[in-house]
Amino acid sequence: MARAATTSDVFNAIAEPRRRAILEYLDTDERPVNDVVSALKLDQPSVSKHLGVLKQVGLVRVRQVGRQRLYSTNGTGLRTVHDWTKQFDRFWGSQLERLKAHAERKARFERGSQTNARRHGKARRKRDS
Repeated sequence: MARAATTSDVFNAIAEPRRRAILEYLDTDERPVNDVVSALKLDQPSVSKHLGVLKQVGLVRVRQVGRQRLYSTNGTGLRTVHDWTKQFDRFWGSQLERLKAHAERKARFERGSQTNARRHGKARRKRDS
């Protein structure tokens, strides 16, 4: 099966790590292309191309101010991704519960081991005296 074009949907667009980095960078404020280039240390044509893809799938807004274009993340465009990943919340919740239980068991074991080591140390010192 042929892979869909990166400009066809949000999931394909965010599959590219540099586009995710751009979205994260734009999340806090509107920024011109040159700010993105400087902050992410990418070349300008690459950033412009990625911004074009992100704009086409609705993940980025652009606003013209004089001769400058300001880009910002369009959170509404991420709704599809959010809705899809939401179905896995139950999985992550159970994973976190399992991780917490494991950490608590390990902590109890380590506390028990330290207590036993101290007891054995005292007994050995008494025997050696």
